[in-house]
Amino acid sequence: MHALLADRKIVGALLVLAVTQVIGWGTVGLPAIVGREMARDLGMTVAGAFAGTSVLYVAMGLVAPVLARLLPRHGARPVMAAGAFLSAPGFVLLSFAQGPVVYYIAWAMLGLAGGAALTTSAYALLSEVAGPNAKSAIGAMMLATGLSSSVFWPVRAFLAGAIGWRDTALVYALLMVAVCAPLYVFGLPRREAQGDGLAAASSAPSAPVPEQPGIFAMVIVVAALYAFITFGLSSVFVELLKARGLSGGEAIVFGSSLGVIQVGARAIDFIGGDRWDGITTGLFAGSLLPMSMLVLLAGGGVHWSIVSFILIYGLGSGAMAVARATIPLVFYDKAAFARTTARIALPINLISALAPPIFAGLLVHFGSTVMIVVVLVCSCLALALLFLLKQRRPVPRG
Repeated sequence: MHALLADRKIVGALLVLAVTQVIGWGTVGLPAIVGREMARDLGMTVAGAFAGTSVLYVAMGLVAPVLARLLPRHGARPVMAAGAFLSAPGFVLLSFAQGPVVYYIAWAMLGLAGGAALTTSAYALLSEVAGPNAKSAIGAMMLATGLSSSVFWPVRAFLAGAIGWRDTALVYALLMVAVCAPLYVFGLPRREAQGDGLAAASSAPSAPVPEQPGIFAMVIVVAALYAFITFGLSSVFVELLKARGLSGGEAIVFGSSLGVIQVGARAIDFIGGDRWDGITTGLFAGSLLPMSMLVLLAGGGVHWSIVSFILIYGLGSGAMAVARATIPLVFYDKAAFARTTARIALPINLISALAPPIFAGLLVHFGSTVMIVVVLVCSCLALALLFLLKQRRPVPRG
């Protein structure tokens, strides 16, 4: 960690990515606050409005194979800048949408742009800049990106209340062009050599993924279940708090603390460093998620239960974000890790796309209690699989 902070180039890149990733993820979460208003203005159902986020994730998944070729060839910096510029017309189109067709086209544009400008390219950029310290650099970036909801939920609510969601989308377009794109172009270091970083890793021969179908199946189901839970809940979190008895203002204030708690959990894992592997982190996080659901069910909507739920769920989901990314490292060596995560990416993107409308539909049509029970069942199943993975963890050779 000391070596990471001593390198000015790495620190500079982390500062740029902290700002741009928080803005990037914060802006595409618009339906989480104003989904009902968007649905009313567009003549759509609430679930249909939240499906815009699903289109976003599908587009991000579909653009991944293209990025796999562009990033090693051109480096992450120009790809991220192009993504920021592409986001602007996506938000403009969203602002002028009058029905579902243009609405979904806008989200598709934002998904293509987000694939280029957000997490995948950010990891690639840190791989280029930080080299052997890339793992720590990525962990440090995750501390900042966890604040996107805490920063942008109040911002979205204020802007939407003051100027409406359509003009809010135009403000987001301006942020992409005036803030994010210049930071990518002028604030990120140029790639020094074609053979360095990600390009070198991409061109080097890698061992095939070991044939462990049982392990791989469990890893992918665990990752998919937690993606379903976290992406689904994040999309309806404020609405869930309202359904449990909070006013709109209280839900936003309470919900905005979630990102801070998630960052705190990531910081604890970051400080722990290599002493904790993905399974250890996953078991800790996985035990907290069903506990948080039980607290929410038992509390009956009183404030203490809401606060306890947000604290426990925030710690669990924050740590789980790290665990989902690192569990494959327990079972696959570095050469096989990239290939394995690539195989996992498609189903995870599909799950991430399906979760928001499913959760919105559960909340609207069946109520918050049914939705919480669904999350409880999924989290218990995932935790059971984590215990099975622990039993099959490779024994270090001494």
